Amino acid sequence: MLSNAMLQKILLVLTSLLVIAWVTSTISQNSTKLWSMVNLSISFYHWNISKESSCPEISTSLIKSPIETELRIREILQKIDQLIPPRPFTHVNTTTSATHSTVSILNPRDTYCRGDQLDILLEARDYLGRRKEYGGDFLRARMSSPALKAGASGKVTDFNNGTYLVSFTLLWEGRVSLSLLLIHPSEGVSALWRARNQGYDKIIFKGKFVNGTSEVFTECGLTPNSSTELCTYLYGTDQEAFYCEKPPHMPCEALTHVNTKNREISYLSLKEKSLFHKSKVGVETMKDLKHIYVFQCKKREKSTEKCQIGMKTPVPGGYTLQGRWITTFCDQIQLDTNKTNGCLKGKLIYLLGDSTLRQWIYYLPRVVKTLKFFDLHGIGLFKKHLLLDAERHTQIQWKKHSYPLITSQLHSVRDAGHIPQEIDQVSGDKNTAIVITFGQHFRPFPIDIFIRRAISVRKAIERLFLRSPDTKVIIKTENIREMHTETERFGDFHGYIQYLTLNDIFKDLNVGVIDAWDMTIAYGTNNIHPSDNVIEKQINMFLNYIC
Repeated sequence: MLSNAMLQKILLVLTSLLVIAWVTSTISQNSTKLWSMVNLSISFYHWNISKESSCPEISTSLIKSPIETELRIREILQKIDQLIPPRPFTHVNTTTSATHSTVSILNPRDTYCRGDQLDILLEARDYLGRRKEYGGDFLRARMSSPALKAGASGKVTDFNNGTYLVSFTLLWEGRVSLSLLLIHPSEGVSALWRARNQGYDKIIFKGKFVNGTSEVFTECGLTPNSSTELCTYLYGTDQEAFYCEKPPHMPCEALTHVNTKNREISYLSLKEKSLFHKSKVGVETMKDLKHIYVFQCKKREKSTEKCQIGMKTPVPGGYTLQGRWITTFCDQIQLDTNKTNGCLKGKLIYLLGDSTLRQWIYYLPRVVKTLKFFDLHGIGLFKKHLLLDAERHTQIQWKKHSYPLITSQLHSVRDAGHIPQEIDQVSGDKNTAIVITFGQHFRPFPIDIFIRRAISVRKAIERLFLRSPDTKVIIKTENIREMHTETERFGDFHGYIQYLTLNDIFKDLNVGVIDAWDMTIAYGTNNIHPSDNVIEKQINMFLNYIC
């Protein structure tokens, strides 16, 4: 007979063997999932939050799973939150005042030479004249010479203690005026950031369903916030979603058109709204530093490398002089009509985005007379546009990006170009080029919508480069826009955060960048649809990339 102690030892050994066998089996069955999680923890990216730059740094490893995408979006959101912490706001007198803030030139000189850097220190003060102890003000730096039709953006470095370094590269000679606008104080920035991410309902979407002669409109949106039965529309491999209330006696496939209007809702308090009165937005801080004189002291050093895909764009990436756009990091060829015709010969060009890119397809046939619009039987401004030059085998098309698209005009959902899907349908070759822009229509919504789209677009570009590395992809960033138009929904602060995020998500891809944000600041155009002169310079930059 075995003793009780011996029986307990045997049972313990058998139990241990069973546990080991179960763990081994579980690991074997789930090895792929476990390895994915290990890869996920290793590939986490970090944001570079330093005194030198407020731009987040995002890892560029290929996103492998929906779970990783969700975690990456969450991580990005957390890091932006750290860049825009909540700021105490008790009274307007405690907020940053452009009038009371002071600016001074660091290391002033008797003579300033073309190519020099001019540094200015801003000390932010409130309306009571007290030094601010934290940063976060939304500032815009620009230098200009109106008589020379010259302008360039400046670089602002936030030391997070109420002081800012404003750096200008002196790019032309003559009398130069300096400007540093306080767009919003840090308290306003904090309020806008909270309000933006508080709700998806600042815009009302209306979907038109058609079944024979019957038409029904129902409410749609970016989130499933209705208690009624919903139609869910999934887009692309990442299955971004759009939702509509399902009309009775109609299938979900009957959705044909969508339009929008602004909802009368705000997530700002009355006190916070006072920070965005017209008199408080875009106020000049350089009240005493009117202008300086710049001389041609030394021989100009000129870059000899042609502008090409993959180049990194500095700040500023260029400047305007006598109306021309001159890049600071490469040699840009100014293309006349003949060179443009030759450049476009045999090209297949896809313009995917919003109306700021639609301006290109309206401008091109005015310059290239052989390009003619082909009637695709669409209706309205948001229809697909197609330019053809049969003799030169040139095709250029513009398609609106898919939701969110904000317009009171009904537009077809059948020809909406979900950018990742459109990229996936392009075979690609050395004569194919894709231009992408999105952002303006994303501003009224929590930023996770924008981040998700940017990641989806990046993944589609990576897939394109696997099958066709010679295809040229160009990212056009957002323009600045009207400074006093519905700040909570459409203000440039929202666009600037998207601009920083987009630049970092795409920064190590072999793509060209047309920095429309930098360009429109340089030209001083506060219009969502800049003049033809600016559109011409954007297109010229694009042609330099592809030819």
